Amino acid sequence: MSVLTNPSLLLLRNSEELTGKSILVVNFAQDGFLTELKKLNPQSKITAFSYNHANGEFAKNTKDVDIFIDHTISGHSYDLVILYYPKSKPELLMTLDNIRAVITTDAKLLVVGENKSGVKSIEKQLAGKTVYSNKIDSAKHCVLYSFSEIKQHLRFDITQYHKQFLVTVADTEFTAISVPGVFNHGGLDIGTKVLLENAPTIKQGKVLDFGCGAGLIATFLGLKNPALDFICSDVSALATYATEQTLKLNSIKGEALLSDGLNSITGKFDLIISNPPFHTGISTDYTVAEAFLSNAKQHLTKTGKLNIVANSFLKYTPILETQFDNYQTVFKSNKFAVYSS
Repeated sequence: MSVLTNPSLLLLRNSEELTGKSILVVNFAQDGFLTELKKLNPQSKITAFSYNHANGEFAKNTKDVDIFIDHTISGHSYDLVILYYPKSKPELLMTLDNIRAVITTDAKLLVVGENKSGVKSIEKQLAGKTVYSNKIDSAKHCVLYSFSEIKQHLRFDITQYHKQFLVTVADTEFTAISVPGVFNHGGLDIGTKVLLENAPTIKQGKVLDFGCGAGLIATFLGLKNPALDFICSDVSALATYATEQTLKLNSIKGEALLSDGLNSITGKFDLIISNPPFHTGISTDYTVAEAFLSNAKQHLTKTGKLNIVANSFLKYTPILETQFDNYQTVFKSNKFAVYSS
């Protein structure tokens, strides 16, 4: 058996609950659970869905399991849904509505998560949408719930979850669109604001907006310099979807691309700009940002620049010193620093 996360271990110790004809696993973990689930259901159709491209890359070769990475769960007639509880409550509520639009009338929903994730509030979050709920098991700091006689959602439309908001920064104003699960959903975070207030001047060329979120950085730069061409990358299909909506609304030319770090990025850029992510799941994780900084140089043209904002406590300067001949601290406060290389 492959290494399993604690939520997956809890699910498998309740294997009698894990049977169905058409099974949907949502927000699956990067472990061996899907393989074990297929062993329990050799004749069943198993579909695994995630908003996270890295999850998809991890699981893409799982035998006899269909893997989908998208902003919306498609398909229909799932009679068993297994949901790994996400870190974002707005994302959870949207996902539950999506699930209710693709299940059978007699479907069962299993929800598993770590105690510190907030999973213990799931019964309250599904109140009025399901007749029966049951806390099946708890172990390894995780809880497993079961729900049945779930009220179906006639049709799921992600546009109903669009949140339009006004961005005003550095004498520029525009409207952006976000959806639940996107970084700093529905607002301009302080770090990105600081980055844009100290953004470099670039009139033309190719720009990579890494960790694009709702596309705020690309839109800001594109409105100031219409000749720029953008690639906007993010590991989240919800983020690339939101970026597409924001770029389209503001007539900015660019492409939103799913990528785990820089793995799907090709070519070279005149500017790479980012408020790089340093949180993964519930715990803090710097590996994505550190890998990005270590590999960004190979994607820059000879005169290209890298501009990032970071929390002042993050130790990115040694990486910049190693990867680049020189770098400048463009701005620094007790909370944030903007670096240019």
